[in-house]
Amino acid sequence: MLSAFGTSCVFLVLYLIHKFVVVRGVHTPFRGPEALKIPYLVMLASHIILAISVVPLALISIHRGLRERFDEHRRIARWTWPIWMYVSVTGVLVYLVLYVFWPAA
Repeated sequence: MLSAFGTSCVFLVLYLIHKFVVVRGVHTPFRGPEALKIPYLVMLASHIILAISVVPLALISIHRGLRERFDEHRRIARWTWPIWMYVSVTGVLVYLVLYVFWPAA
């Protein structure tokens, strides 16, 4: 879990550097079929909101696990893990939609 958290932190730092330094926050428009735009935007919004919420959840989960407060760890990890997995999967889907399925011309 510590490796997964570390990898996620490295990804987040590199993503933020890319967004704010390399492309300077330029918006990437949805280029797919109009019928998929609303589902895509719902997925993107849920991804962003849950990605923000998973940071404190993961930190609390890790802290409780390392302190061997396993009952408390299990209570929060029950929420942390599925949210973290959803964010991971939807992150890949967002990337595929923007850059693989309907890339810029």
